[in-house]
Amino acid sequence: MALLALEEALARYAASLRPLPTQRVPVEMALGAVLASAPVARVSLPRFTQSAMDGYALRAADGTQARHLVGTSAAGSPTDVVVGPGQAIRILTGAVLPDGADAVARQEIVDRDGDTLVLRESVRVGAAIRHEGEELAEGAVLAEAGQRVTSGLVALFAMAGVHEVDVHRRPRVAVLITGDEVLRAGQPLGPGQVYDANGPLVRAWMVEHGYGEPVVAYVHDDESALEEALSAALDSADLVITSGGVSVGDRDYVPLVADRLGVRRVFWKVAQKPGKPLWYGLRHDGKALLGMPGNPGAVLVCLAIHARAILGHLGGETAPQPAWRQGTLQASIDADAERDRLVRMRLDLSDGIARLWALPRQESHMLSNLAAAHVLAWLPSRTTVFAEGERIAWIPL
Repeated sequence: MALLALEEALARYAASLRPLPTQRVPVEMALGAVLASAPVARVSLPRFTQSAMDGYALRAADGTQARHLVGTSAAGSPTDVVVGPGQAIRILTGAVLPDGADAVARQEIVDRDGDTLVLRESVRVGAAIRHEGEELAEGAVLAEAGQRVTSGLVALFAMAGVHEVDVHRRPRVAVLITGDEVLRAGQPLGPGQVYDANGPLVRAWMVEHGYGEPVVAYVHDDESALEEALSAALDSADLVITSGGVSVGDRDYVPLVADRLGVRRVFWKVAQKPGKPLWYGLRHDGKALLGMPGNPGAVLVCLAIHARAILGHLGGETAPQPAWRQGTLQASIDADAERDRLVRMRLDLSDGIARLWALPRQESHMLSNLAAAHVLAWLPSRTTVFAEGERIAWIPL
């Protein structure tokens, strides 16, 4: 079977997946979800013309002549006094600018004696004033459909009077860890057994990247047990991820069981290293199955690239995921003539330029370099080495 190019695998996700249904949720509950429509401001920002600092609202044309204090305007407590010639209003940051005033003198340049003020320097018209709608007008688009909601957007929506937004439902994820040899940490190991890294890895990755807690289950290398677990997972989740069981060994049951359960294979085996025996398919109702290899280094790579792409499409993101960036290789590294290499690297951004160093211990069963790894770099297949100074693509780990 010919290996599928990594670019083609990413293209097939885009062609086969559709965003999940939409729902309206309170802004406070939208963090991490993807907008299904573009929210618009319900009020102008600022909502009214106001002072940018503590000081005195006055007429700039009066220059530095003495002024008489005639009132106070505080945030939430505006005054109805109109500022006339030779007058001033004590004003606090965020307070409504009173009628008649066209500038605010910051308190540091004002000498006050009782109700008499003298400016040590004149101010220009508009000084220290935030004008109504200067940032956003009522009805302005705040964000586009397809954007993931960040904490900053939550704050913007709230300030602009938006209390609910339309988002795509978050993907539900189920994870099946296969293999008789894997045990959870803390259990006594028998001959030939190892501690499982994949369950904790997938769970932590999902939470870290804002997808929430997946449902994780462990399945023995038994065809009937896998069929039962996979059937239940497909019924409950939008994306099912398996680790192990997708190669060509005697106990690699995932492709066979997936076919029996009506999951149509879209592709199997990708020209990448690590993570070649990757299996991806869809059920008739759009439920997706991503069968990952069992080695944890390969699982991490497949999460960062393939799971991220699938979750982006299901979630309704319009920007391609993962979002590759560019950096400069700081030491030469071998290429692979048949498969794209996906290499864990150290990143230095101290001067604003992305500089990348490949780390040792890159095999698919190895994770010890993750203490120093910042990014995953994509080295396309070719016969010549990647030289120091070449530009390469990378994503954060």
